[in-house]
Amino acid sequence: MALMMEVDVLDKTIKQAVEQVNADAAWPLVEAFSTMPRWRPEDVEASAHDIARRLTALGVPVELLEASLYLSIPYEASVVAGGEAFAAKPPAYSITCPDGLTGTLHHVPGSLSANVSSFYEKNRDENAAAAERIRGKIVLTDGFASPNKVLEFQEKGAIGVIAVNPGIDRHWGICSSIWGTPDLDDLPRKPTIPVAVVNNVDGQKLIALAQAGGTATIHTRLEEGWFKSLVPVVNVPGNIEPEKFVLLAGHYDSWDVGVGDNATGDAAMLEIAHVLWNNRSTLRRSVRIAWWPGHSTGRYAGSAWFADEFALDLDENCVAQVNCDSPGCRWADVYENVACMSEATELCQSVIGEVADLPFGGERPLRAGDYSFNNIGLSSFFMLSSTMTVEKRKEMNYYTVGGCGGNIAWHTENDLMDIADRDILIRDIKVYLAAIMAVANAPVLPFDWRATSAEFDATIARYRKAAGEHAPMLDAVTASLADLTSALDTFYAGINDGSIDEAQANATIQNLARILVPLNYTRGRRFSHDPALPVPPLPALAVASELANHGPESLGFALTQLHRGANHTAAALRQATRLVKQAHN
Repeated sequence: MALMMEVDVLDKTIKQAVEQVNADAAWPLVEAFSTMPRWRPEDVEASAHDIARRLTALGVPVELLEASLYLSIPYEASVVAGGEAFAAKPPAYSITCPDGLTGTLHHVPGSLSANVSSFYEKNRDENAAAAERIRGKIVLTDGFASPNKVLEFQEKGAIGVIAVNPGIDRHWGICSSIWGTPDLDDLPRKPTIPVAVVNNVDGQKLIALAQAGGTATIHTRLEEGWFKSLVPVVNVPGNIEPEKFVLLAGHYDSWDVGVGDNATGDAAMLEIAHVLWNNRSTLRRSVRIAWWPGHSTGRYAGSAWFADEFALDLDENCVAQVNCDSPGCRWADVYENVACMSEATELCQSVIGEVADLPFGGERPLRAGDYSFNNIGLSSFFMLSSTMTVEKRKEMNYYTVGGCGGNIAWHTENDLMDIADRDILIRDIKVYLAAIMAVANAPVLPFDWRATSAEFDATIARYRKAAGEHAPMLDAVTASLADLTSALDTFYAGINDGSIDEAQANATIQNLARILVPLNYTRGRRFSHDPALPVPPLPALAVASELANHGPESLGFALTQLHRGANHTAAALRQATRLVKQAHN
């Protein structure tokens, strides 16, 4: 499937900008942040001013926006059991329980995720997770205190959760499934139980105690409430379509000093802002660069605030969202498990191949990593950056983590300067810069919705197979997708032969994102924020894969849900088809 543009992805202007990349300004920021913890509100604010000071020194104008975010600041935790006190960490949004909560331990065995793409899946013993076995107990769960597990155990009546991390470290995190600052509809999902994480050595002692019917007491101390947070923003104006913009962003708050997650990302965006500002006369569209607070202590509260505050501008003018998290980490020799929506796959593959001379291994973006713009409908790519090979992880005996280039220092006090690699950071900055400029400067936006229709076709085929005798319920969806696929073929042919002009092509490509991204990545309404829980492809149809699990008492309800989901999906596909056909008029 060829890109609609019949020119090189990286033109001379982009290549010249890429050649200007160095670490002269970026690396000192990494070094400075390696001594600056950035999770307490006062420290986060200080680091925002540091970013702004560095931008100003480079001659790049920066604005410090002020947001009011609802955050949970974790301070300390412990678990007391069997006459022993175990060191622990409280995930953000665990309830504070300094006086302790005591209960009988119950272990729900589980296995670790094999890779980043399955990081948020449950992977556990379903019998042990039955509500009648959990109710009134403190649940020990293998792995991380992920929001889906904590929410489920809470709903099943657990009075507390202890996550047994895989190694000798205890990883910070956040256990709420609420994305950003809660609204009234979100509040019922706020955690109401204490949660703590322990390392594997201590966890094994607790598991043995649980098997003997023992008890434990969880102590946690956190501060939850509203906090002023600063959002540094740089706007590099374009010259032909200045109102249209690419959004590049990443978080600047971190757990402890967080060098690989995300000081390196902050430095990358600093250098990109510097190079783009110096080359602003070459930009067709604008580039907006933002540094998010509240990522760690608010479940992406900073990016969610930005999505809310500038929703209408984003809807009207943002042509793509690019996330920058954990670039420039040691041993990160491959671009695997790189988040990329299907319409941007060929763009990412071309850029990484040309700039880094490496293959691209893209995957469907997880419901994670400051992807706060799916409900608006923004085409998006990148989240985590380059990573170490599977072979290197095996050599180091590393388990799967959600950042730091695969280094298990992720979300620990060990994420220090030795996690960063100057040469890899420069390479990753060049990749990001080239991809952003390719979108900002392309006469026609380089997003191929034929790739998305092909993705939908494969997804629907899986759902039809799973639905078995009920597959005809998806006939209208299948037919509507066929019409859209045909219309897209004609549309891209029209772009290439010049019968569709650039303005019409770009409006159609952007507006398709507003329809098809929410259809594929969200369950909620536009301009809201879905929970931080896994979202299957074309989620309105996902119940088709579960029909075999329903007996006579619930099958009719599941089929009703599928019927409604099919109507929703078919209608959206037909809306997209009408939009594409209008481009020919």
